[in-house]
Amino acid sequence: MAYSTIKDPSAHFQTALYAGNNTTDHNITNDGNSDLQPDLVWIKQRTSDNPHVLQDTSRGFNGSGLAFNLQTNSTAVEGTNGAFESFNTNGFGVGGTNVASGAYNLSGSNYVAWQWKANGGTTASNTDGDLTSTVQFNSTAGFSIVTYTGIDPIEPLQVGHGMGEAPDVIIIKNRSSARLWAVYHKELTSPAANRYLQLNTSTYGELANSTLWGNVAPSSTIITTGENAAVNQPNENLVAYCWKERQGFSKFGKYIGGGSGVRPFIYTGFKPAWVMIRNISGASNWEMFDIKRNPSNVANLKLGANLAVAENGSDLGTTSQNNIDILSNGFKMRTSNTDTNASGNTYIYMAFAEHPFVTSTGIPTTAR
Repeated sequence: MAYSTIKDPSAHFQTALYAGNNTTDHNITNDGNSDLQPDLVWIKQRTSDNPHVLQDTSRGFNGSGLAFNLQTNSTAVEGTNGAFESFNTNGFGVGGTNVASGAYNLSGSNYVAWQWKANGGTTASNTDGDLTSTVQFNSTAGFSIVTYTGIDPIEPLQVGHGMGEAPDVIIIKNRSSARLWAVYHKELTSPAANRYLQLNTSTYGELANSTLWGNVAPSSTIITTGENAAVNQPNENLVAYCWKERQGFSKFGKYIGGGSGVRPFIYTGFKPAWVMIRNISGASNWEMFDIKRNPSNVANLKLGANLAVAENGSDLGTTSQNNIDILSNGFKMRTSNTDTNASGNTYIYMAFAEHPFVTSTGIPTTAR
């Protein structure tokens, strides 16, 4: 049985839905069992085409009080926006100095915000690598936010991540120049350290390139980056989000698509709250699901991490395509579309829990 020491996943990850209202001090309060003060807030407007915007407490705000943000659907440099106002004790605030921003708080628009807890914004210097990185780490949930500035020589560069164990997923973005979002996943084709995905595009499946990770797998202390400006460029700032699996809370795996008439079931050991799927065999979108937008099956409301389009917009599929069921111990394909279930294609996924399948006290979760 998939016992978990994390009795309440909402202490470490939550999804919030809200409606924009064009006002300042619009505070979004989480409704999970635990209060969650988020350190990474990923917001997407559901009803119109606007970019994904990521804020975190390590990058924080500039001297004018504007939040630093990155867009997963773009290679663009880090921007600032006053529409993200604050990281709160049980949620976050939007409004600020740009209340009408369509990406955050436009009246008449609906939004989703996915939130992870790191270390409450408290960072530490890390000297395990070739430079001093800044790290905040949630050891219980296996999540680390790492910021660093690239140096010469640019290859190889070792960056300390502060986790004490090798991360299973790494997502890096150069904040200072327009570069791809580099993704490492432990289930990429072996050797995974010679493979990568791009979060910002559907154009490619997994690619072989030894200059991203230096052909060296992450260790318990460092991420090795190669001669590539996406992960290391002298005097440019970068951020890395790192995750390590925790039984009953997070799962980072792979499956093989079954195609027409075959609906693979993917066991996670918990009832997922959030799932992101990517076909690594070819061109595909990053399909994102959660139980707040679809509180009951079928889960048919999709957003794409690489797309600014609205929910179920262009290329994501209608409510009849790329659908899944979210179950008490995993998720199951409902269609045979390319992004989620093409015959013979290989898919990787990230999933975070609503409930562990069985808690540390032996109590099983129920189906939805």
